[in-house]
Amino acid sequence: MAAADSSPSIVEYFGGEDGYRCGYCKSDTGNLSHGMWAHSMTVQDYQDLIDRGWRRCGKYVYKPIMNQTCCPQYTIRCQALHFQASKSHKKVLKKMLKFISKGDVSKAASEEEPMDSHVEDAVACDFPYKAESHVSQSELTPLSVDHAERVENEDEDTGETKEEVNEHKVESGSRQICADKETPLTGGPAHSAKIAHAPPKPGKGADLSKPPCRKAKDIRKERKLQKLLRNQPCTIEGSPFQAGDPGFLLQNSKSKPNQPKTIEDFVFVSLPDDAPHKLEVRVVRSSPPSSQFKATFQESYQVYKRYQMVIHKDPPDKPTINQFTRFLCDSPLEAEDEPNGPECGYGSFHQQYWLDGKIIAVGVIDILPYCVSSVYLYYDPDYSFLSLGVYSALREIAFTRQLHEKAPDLCFYYMGFYIHSCPKMRYKGQYRPSDLLCPETYVWTPIERCLPLLEQSKYCRFNQDAMAVDEGRIKELGRVRVLHKRIVMPYSVYKKRRKGPSDEASVQQYASLVGQTCSERMLLFRS
Repeated sequence: MAAADSSPSIVEYFGGEDGYRCGYCKSDTGNLSHGMWAHSMTVQDYQDLIDRGWRRCGKYVYKPIMNQTCCPQYTIRCQALHFQASKSHKKVLKKMLKFISKGDVSKAASEEEPMDSHVEDAVACDFPYKAESHVSQSELTPLSVDHAERVENEDEDTGETKEEVNEHKVESGSRQICADKETPLTGGPAHSAKIAHAPPKPGKGADLSKPPCRKAKDIRKERKLQKLLRNQPCTIEGSPFQAGDPGFLLQNSKSKPNQPKTIEDFVFVSLPDDAPHKLEVRVVRSSPPSSQFKATFQESYQVYKRYQMVIHKDPPDKPTINQFTRFLCDSPLEAEDEPNGPECGYGSFHQQYWLDGKIIAVGVIDILPYCVSSVYLYYDPDYSFLSLGVYSALREIAFTRQLHEKAPDLCFYYMGFYIHSCPKMRYKGQYRPSDLLCPETYVWTPIERCLPLLEQSKYCRFNQDAMAVDEGRIKELGRVRVLHKRIVMPYSVYKKRRKGPSDEASVQQYASLVGQTCSERMLLFRS
């Protein structure tokens, strides 16, 4: 998926980072990664990059050097459509439900569920300060397409062909579309009632002065729906689409005999009229910042600051507004809307949890063509007893299933990195079914097959086919697209024009890491 009129991604590759401190094993220089600054990026390019082991922190996009870093970080995704909540997950959902409906407060935190479900991303927080781009915006604005095409045609005598931004279909994406679209999904639209058309009987007919007669069943259904909508609001900014969608709520409020309860059974449930608390989830676009995002910025920042100071023990001067903005608000992802996409569009969002009129937690997420990607979570430490890390992850899985109703290709929930060598980071493997990404062939492998291998070695190739290779590997370096002096050109042309020492090794490394498809679609900035 790529918007026909979207601008190409523009990146600045920095190469391999020097070793820096690891937040897991506490090694001073053992954490190693490749990195690049994304000045702008399409959601399809980022989808393809995370399917090759990349991940973003603000506008900095990095990829751990898996066979060298001290604590290998494997991309993990949950198959949201088939997710089954575990016993411990249901405990968290019940705890929230009891708190909202009855005011019950359970201070006993479960030891098997870390309070912070996205703790590893705090480690990445310093990346933007180490490798921020200083290129001016004017240098990043390509000249007219006609001019760029003339330059790209310079290389016709060597067999190079002109490359258009949207010319190639996305190879990795075609393998990720769900194969079971006909499987009934909890939370789907309610089935329409069948209407039997019988011939009219003789008589005076209906009294048009009175309202039409309605079945008692329909009246009960309408009352139930109104109660559900009253008690469980969850709005997506600027859109009529809601988690309180009538079909979605009614189907998920029905009891399902002999079937395990789903997340939706706990979340979209009818609450008593005198419930002591009200929880509302709002999805607001963070980049570019929407009016609702701007209006709640200060309140959201204050929650983040308290979270960093209490949970991560940051000194008061570290979680500044500038740091918060660059880490969790700035995003290279372009906002995109597609006819068959989610109502809210694709891009970067903040999912705000409002309890009794105030923000108590914020989940930072990216909505991409095939997944909801979790970036970070922060919450008010006063509400730690609600296990908000686990609760927000479950809500994001439910949100993924909700988006799937409108965007059938969107069916995965990406949880960031799974770090088996750090025992406290293994909890992500509890969200089943889930897959880990092979660091050599970039194919997805069920986590059950990966865990025995990771017990033997912290770095593993999950693909057991010894002959298998990276299908998306770089095959033609000359076709890598470059932005040089505001002109778009293939690397083969840039290489001839370049003055000074060769940069082929750096470009080769970049292309091998992002893959052939992205290297031909994104623009690699060269000064």
